[in-house]
This record gives sequence, C-alpha cells and structure tokens, in this order.
Amino acid sequence: MSLSHALLAALSQQCATGYELAQHFDGCLGHFWKASHQQIYRDLAKLEAQGQVQHEVMPQVGKPERKLYQITPLGLGELQRWIASPADPSPIRDALLVKLYAGNCVEPAVLLAELAQQRAQHANRLEMYQAIESQYFADPASLAYAQRLIWLTLQAGLMYEQQRLAWCDLALKEINRC
Repeated sequence: MSLSHALLAALSQQCATGYELAQHFDGCLGHFWKASHQQIYRDLAKLEAQGQVQHEVMPQVGKPERKLYQITPLGLGELQRWIASPADPSPIRDALLVKLYAGNCVEPAVLLAELAQQRAQHANRLEMYQAIESQYFADPASLAYAQRLIWLTLQAGLMYEQQRLAWCDLALKEINRC
C-alpha cells in the first residue's frame, strides 16, 4: 500500500485540506498507517499532477488561503482498482523482536524492562481502542455498511493489542524463568 492510496481513501470519505488530512492521519488513520505532514503534502501534489485529486482555493480573512482537496473520478477509479487488487501480507518489522533475537548480548533485566515498557504501551492503546469502541460503536449490529467497515478496522486493532499483550506476558514469564 502506498500513502497515495491512504490519501485517496480519506478523500473518498470527504473533502479535506492538507492540514485536515494530516490531522486525520494523526488520529484515525494513524492507528494503522503513519505519515508525516511533509509526506502528505508531497503525495497530494503527486496525486494532483496525475489528475487523481484536485483542489479548490478557499480564501480566508486575515489568513493564508486554504486548499480544499477532493478526489476526482480518475482518483476514485484508482482507489477502486487498488481495493479490488490482492493485498500482500504486511512484512513484520519489529525492533523488539530483533532485540530479543540478539538478547543474549545483555542482561535479562534489560529485556525485561523493554518488555514491561512495551506491554504498558500496548495496554494503553488497547484501553484507547476500547474507549473508541464504547463511544462510537456501542451497537455494531445497527451500523450502516460504511460504519461497519470502520468498526472492522477497529476490531483488527483491538485484536492486535490483545494478542500483543498476551505475547508480552509470555515473553516476560519465559525470560523471568532464565
């Protein structure tokens, strides 16, 4: 997946400025796709040059003009093509796993501290996802199709964090046995 596809996906939901898209990545989309503000603006320019998005200049009193981006029919077609194409599984790139792989180079206490920190971060994220679910998705059976798809992305996050917590607990237990 490319950042361009994530931008097209966001713009398929609603028109937005580059700043609003960056906020969206800092919030919703940021849970499963990271992008800096600089990357977002660079890819918006590429998408516009390709005719997949266009912008409208919105004047503001006493402030710089805003560019409101929207997806074009060409961009929607690209998004639909991309959605219909098979997705390869994401490769695992996990610094903690590399640290454990070479963990015999340090005292177990170093790894235990890292695992405890990771566990706390995953517990916090799980709590945040559970709060989002309670606030916005209290009755999944009543969700419209578009909302149900968003709920499914949240479920992936919830399940990932639960699995990661279980794995951290296993790793902590096993290293403590050494």
